[in-house]
Amino acid sequence: MSLYEMEGFLKWATELGISDFCMTATSAATTTTDPCRLQIPHCCLGHSLYVSHFPDAGGRGLAAARDLRKGELILKVPKSALMMSQTILKDEKLSVAVKRHTYLSSTQILAVCLLAEMSKGKSSWWHPYLMQLPRSYDTLANFSQFEKQALQVDDAIWVTESAILRAELEWKKAIPLMEELELKHQLQNFKAWLWASATVSSRTMHIPWDDAGCLCPVGDFYNYAAPGEEPCGWEDLKGSGNESSWQDSSLWNKDATNYSDAEQDDVLTQRLTDGGFKEDISAYCFYARKNYKKGEQVLLSYGTYMNLELLEHYGFLLDENPNDKAFIPLEPEVYACSSLPKDSLYIHQNGKLSFALLSALRLWATPPSQRRSVGHLVYSGTQLSAENEIFVMEWIAKSCCAVLGNLPTSVEEDSLLLCAIAKMQDPNVPMEAGNALSSCGVEFSAFLEAHDLKIEDRNAGLILSEKARRWMERWRLAVQWRLRHKRILVDCISHCNEIINSLRLGHQGYQS
Repeated sequence: MSLYEMEGFLKWATELGISDFCMTATSAATTTTDPCRLQIPHCCLGHSLYVSHFPDAGGRGLAAARDLRKGELILKVPKSALMMSQTILKDEKLSVAVKRHTYLSSTQILAVCLLAEMSKGKSSWWHPYLMQLPRSYDTLANFSQFEKQALQVDDAIWVTESAILRAELEWKKAIPLMEELELKHQLQNFKAWLWASATVSSRTMHIPWDDAGCLCPVGDFYNYAAPGEEPCGWEDLKGSGNESSWQDSSLWNKDATNYSDAEQDDVLTQRLTDGGFKEDISAYCFYARKNYKKGEQVLLSYGTYMNLELLEHYGFLLDENPNDKAFIPLEPEVYACSSLPKDSLYIHQNGKLSFALLSALRLWATPPSQRRSVGHLVYSGTQLSAENEIFVMEWIAKSCCAVLGNLPTSVEEDSLLLCAIAKMQDPNVPMEAGNALSSCGVEFSAFLEAHDLKIEDRNAGLILSEKARRWMERWRLAVQWRLRHKRILVDCISHCNEIINSLRLGHQGYQS
């Protein structure tokens, strides 16, 4: 988006009453030397926030125009400025048509409303906002067959296939409504639907009266901040249970803390204070989630997501995501002997076992005739014996090794591939086609073949079209995801081996 277009959009937003000048603000904004700052006079931003570019942290985003205090109201968007089905359906033709298609979900209706406004072109009241939305997304539903297979892990491939299939089904159900509205032909195809549904999936904010949410001009400039690693909910809080006296619990529970009910409620509430709709002032309000220094990027937590979920719904992932997790195949008896939910049996992003997985495996490693008598110990977080713990850790380490061994590429190969892709994506230093082929090997050849791209001269610089760059970005995301997944498993193996060695040394010392 050009500076001219951004200026027009922010002036439009200002006229709607969107403002970062809020009553709680006590500090005056001062000039900044940030070269990425957009200097726009008489703008809705500038007192608390300004639009900037963060090339290594989400791209376009919002920066602090001054020092901000945690909990401070820093942006307010009036209800009248929110783009939602309720406001768009004031169009009588659209409203009458939608009422005849009651089988459509609220998100499908909002997607159709979005396409209907796009179909109006410049005559749409929302035109300035629509023009600054991304032209494409990298959500899983947009992945091609090549990018889907590049994820390598069966569960991730299945999630991608499900996302694509779900998008196709929703699109086909919405076609009769789009035809009735006589939308432009290019806005009725599957590509346009993917754009609209991804806009709804990745950019809407929660509102209590519509499950589809609302699109929030300026408010959707915020980039994502993952909630921290503080315990929140049964799974993490149970991890602070008692350990047996001879155990070195610091190896896997360094930060374990007993939280009171009030502290737990505070943790849950804190995650909801980034933003929300306030009925008393009829506006969407955004708050500083922590203290920010002037010039720092101001972030917003959309919720707690694994990297695969971020990729599915938002089209990006984090290299360091405290909420990421990895699942590995377990013996059927592990599920049978425990009543714990399957989705709680996972490995944390730091390689440590979830409390539920560790408990289930401790119980499974116990002879069936003894499980009933030790169940209360297992679910309180107590180790049963050194032998039991060593068996569990050896089994997990072996299972992680088996998973890694069955994947086509290693951590080292994926790391090199990511570096090579980054070089190919750099428009300032085009990589020679021959070097690209040698650096990325078979997978780059498969990428070229999958997208029908030809290399005429191996010695020439690799020049990619905008469409090819988009394909390559999705390939990069797939490689980044699988690399992060593998690193969790590698860290888990190291963690298990560390515990095994510690327990064996401690047991030997006890026997001597």
